Amino acid sequence: MIIARNDIASLASVLHNNGQKIVFTNGCFDLLHKGHITYLSEAASLGDILIVGLNSDSSVKRWKNPNRPIVTEQERAFVLSALRVVDYVVIFNEINADKLLAEIKPDIYVKGGDYSLENLPETATLQKYHIQPHFIKTVPGCSSTNIIKKIKAQ
Repeated sequence: MIIARNDIASLASVLHNNGQKIVFTNGCFDLLHKGHITYLSEAASLGDILIVGLNSDSSVKRWKNPNRPIVTEQERAFVLSALRVVDYVVIFNEINADKLLAEIKPDIYVKGGDYSLENLPETATLQKYHIQPHFIKTVPGCSSTNIIKKIKAQ
């Protein structure tokens, strides 16, 4: 289900009060592929509820490059919300997830294996709210960037 940004804190509060273990992750999720599905499936297995923070089109342009995303935020949110393993999708405009983490206060924050506590922008927020980090290995060769390069090469 896609949830409005201004409703995410109250939803998280209800979920916490109901004893649900919340797992949160975030990203662009442009051109959904096997690596994304593997990542989201593993993230979902860590708790009761998986909330995905989806970078808005404007934040992706600032974070990745002006030619991204390929797929609009509304389309990406629709596709993510249709996945069985994803419970909620919330679109956000910031480049990192600090504000969402502070609002949701999940039990676990999941990021890809290309991150560590040393290079994760949200590390201070995780420590402040006692959120457990979890890093998932990436699937080699699976990335939206690789798909775009392959398309351009043909």
